[in-house]
Amino acid sequence: MADDMTMALVGNPNSGKTTLFNALTGAKQAIGNWPGVTVERKAGRLRKDKTVVLQDLPGTYSLSPYSSEEIVTRNFLIDEAPTRVLNVVDATNLERNLYLTLQVMETGRPLILALNMMDVLAKEHRREINLKKLSYVLGVPVVGISAIKGDHVEELVDQMLDHDPQCGCYPYPEYDPRVESALSMIQDQLTAIPQAKRRWYAIKLFERDEQVQKAINLSTQQRSEIEQTIATAEGLFADTSDSIIVNARYDYIARIIAMSVVDKEDFSESMSDKVDRIVTNRWLALPIFAVVMWAVYYLSIQTVGTIGSDWLNDTVFGTWLPHVATGALHALNVAPWLESLIVDGIIGGVGAILGFLPQIMMLFLCLGILEDCGYMARIAFVMDRIFHRFNLSGKSFIPMLIATGCGVPGIMATRTIESEKDRRMSIMLTTFMPCSAKLTVIALVSGTFFPHQSWVAPSAYFIGIMAVIGSGVFLKKTQLFAGPPSPFVMELPAYHLPKASNILRSVWSRSRAFVYKAGTLIFASCVLLWFLANFNFRMQMVAQNQSMLRSICGAIAPVFAPLGLGDWRATAAIFSGLIAKENCVGTFHIAFGSGSMAQFEAQLRAAYAPMAGYAFLVFNLLCAPCFASIGTMRKEFGEARWTWYAIGYQTAVAYMVATIVNQAGALIAGTASVWGLSLAIAALGLIGFGLFIKRAQAQKPLAAQAM
Repeated sequence: MADDMTMALVGNPNSGKTTLFNALTGAKQAIGNWPGVTVERKAGRLRKDKTVVLQDLPGTYSLSPYSSEEIVTRNFLIDEAPTRVLNVVDATNLERNLYLTLQVMETGRPLILALNMMDVLAKEHRREINLKKLSYVLGVPVVGISAIKGDHVEELVDQMLDHDPQCGCYPYPEYDPRVESALSMIQDQLTAIPQAKRRWYAIKLFERDEQVQKAINLSTQQRSEIEQTIATAEGLFADTSDSIIVNARYDYIARIIAMSVVDKEDFSESMSDKVDRIVTNRWLALPIFAVVMWAVYYLSIQTVGTIGSDWLNDTVFGTWLPHVATGALHALNVAPWLESLIVDGIIGGVGAILGFLPQIMMLFLCLGILEDCGYMARIAFVMDRIFHRFNLSGKSFIPMLIATGCGVPGIMATRTIESEKDRRMSIMLTTFMPCSAKLTVIALVSGTFFPHQSWVAPSAYFIGIMAVIGSGVFLKKTQLFAGPPSPFVMELPAYHLPKASNILRSVWSRSRAFVYKAGTLIFASCVLLWFLANFNFRMQMVAQNQSMLRSICGAIAPVFAPLGLGDWRATAAIFSGLIAKENCVGTFHIAFGSGSMAQFEAQLRAAYAPMAGYAFLVFNLLCAPCFASIGTMRKEFGEARWTWYAIGYQTAVAYMVATIVNQAGALIAGTASVWGLSLAIAALGLIGFGLFIKRAQAQKPLAAQAM
């Protein structure tokens, strides 16, 4: 529409920006309590007025172009000139959030402030914000709201729809007089820049913003004058120019706070602070996290989720649906091959995967509660502390948390990492975490080989974390990834009761994606696998031991013998997992023939030792991810070479760890072979070399220099 009004929605991570966007537009974006949930900008139309387009920009702490989300947000504000900017501010972290507000005001875009989480602030009883004074000091409309409860959102909408052309306009924030003098002198040199944009460009040039310096066409004389002005200011303040601007902004924020905020109990602890003293404690944080994740997987895999899965597997897909389908197909006199395709291939293959849906939904429910209440943000903080001990960036753990739902958005979330080396390494390591697709393998192995062992399912989560840490230690010693980790700054949101609508929306969207995948990609995969498992190369329908799948995978199977998986059925399951990890379960079900879940599990136990089953879990957890994730890797890396590096490294790690697991089990059971143990010892030696010996060698030159 030609008369559309465009509004940009900006705010810090965890400020409630996405929640407000959903409330204003009716959209159903993902909501999370860590940076990087909104990696790209998204648009929606205002419910009350469809001519208003709301652009939800990535959450960011500033407009300095150091990360992808800052670049996206800044470019939109400067280049696309939205009609107004709606700045969502966390009322419980006013000082920190106003830093972004001032940077938006420096662009000159008409601004409305939505002071969110006013309900949380009221419960804390620590400070009061005078909204009228805050509005007067800043010169912009300020509306106090609670996006999660919907308080005063209608009032905010009315303010957004105010057609007064002066609504949201304001005088530029004025900083230290010496800074203002320098900015004025720089503006005098920007004669080719429109008057409305000169102040913003002057500030960026004062900060020595490289992108702006390259974008502006200035003469040598103009650049010299500007540099002289900056150098003079740095001499006056005895500081670098970018630090001068940062300090000027915070001085201005301090004046705003002094005029509009009353602090009642400066030295009292909020309930969130008291809880954080325990859950983020240096010694208690990890044990608490381990217990929490054990409880999540225990509820999902061992108890509540299992009730629904057992019913689907044993009753619906195990007996009732195959019986009904067989009776109907016999009545229609269909060909035997078509009956086998429908009953064994589609119902048996896809049904074996859909049977785990209740367990997956339970996992999503538990994780959704932890995300919405604010606990998962604490885990990112705790893991940052651990990661830094191993020279890793805490920002890398954010994509890994997101990847527990799906590896694709997890890989995309690495865009928030500034360092290119850290970003590439995070892309390589993110898919080590167990996603929802891998949960089907975890549930199958746990329920089949370790039905009464509650440690098996959560161990997959911690194996993923250990693989990330161990890989980070090794990769940081190589020239490709050497260097200090990028800094990690994030605010911890206040704890609050999870909102049922947010959690249910999250469970529904993730579960729907799982079912959609089962009905499309996995459906096609099961048909193909059934065909390969029931026909030979002459296109004759044969027994599975004479099929194309048996011939192809049987030739490759010896490669996986050290893992205890040296038969064609396990090999077929491993390779089908590259299409989608859920296919591992469907492939096993097709390869072992149709039947109830109990019969299927009995066949698996007869074919493989328990530790071989666990080795299968470990290998599929750590090896190259599905094709969708590999494609996303290729897109994010920007070149095929790095994608092959990642696939090769992940597969090598998976093979070594799975070999060690299986051979350790075989040694305990007394069934180990000399060849298998030798391979496991070699794998253990390579891992030890990468983690320890190579470090000592790298430190020798430093020691020699010190002598």
